Amino acid sequence: MIQAMKKVTILCFALLTMTTLTAKAGELNLSVAASLKEVINELTVSYSAKHPGTLFLKNFGPSGTLAGQIENGGPADLFIAANREWMDYLNNKKLVDASTIKTFAYNSLVFTGTTNKGVKSIKDLPKLDKIGIGSPKSVPAGEYATAAITKAGVISQLTNKLVMAKDVRECLMYAELGEVDGSFVYKTDALLAKKSKLLFTVPQALYPRVVYPMALTNKAAQNREAKAFIAYLQGKEARSVLTKYGFILK
Repeated sequence: MIQAMKKVTILCFALLTMTTLTAKAGELNLSVAASLKEVINELTVSYSAKHPGTLFLKNFGPSGTLAGQIENGGPADLFIAANREWMDYLNNKKLVDASTIKTFAYNSLVFTGTTNKGVKSIKDLPKLDKIGIGSPKSVPAGEYATAAITKAGVISQLTNKLVMAKDVRECLMYAELGEVDGSFVYKTDALLAKKSKLLFTVPQALYPRVVYPMALTNKAAQNREAKAFIAYLQGKEARSVLTKYGFILK
């Protein structure tokens, strides 16, 4: 009797283990730039409807923070950054599969806010008291904005007016709540605004082009689900959703 119970216990444990492994086999951990939240949420819902065995665990945030998490062993199968720098950083450390690096989309930098101080160009920014900007050390939008105000020759006049945000969505929130006169965000973020308005588009000549590179991490390079999903992100449906949210494809 005892032996029979042992066999049943072992069988149940084996079945439980197999079930757990099967569930985990379909999990995909996504580390994605904050500005892509709506796009990725919509695409994962659509993908899951067609592939019910795939479960997405999503981590949105500033690209530098996400790269640091991956470097320190954080779970990630797919990484999508908001600039080439952080993708190159992980690639140089051999933490992403170089053969899977692709361009997902492009964007542009704008300035949005609720101020009525007649801000129509980057040269007008010294009129303002508080300006939201992503922390340049980890937020690509902040790096692009810093490059722009430096090249425009106004950075010395803005140094004490910059309010640092943890990511581009926090910049938008500051602008929406009126906690700053205006913020540097991506055009796609400005399109989501309900209270702040787009005050001006930052001339492309003032900063590097906003690009979103994506890649599988080394541990996911041979993962069938991960390979299928990154292929889906390069397809027609993904391009349609990106366009809907205002991203640039070329």
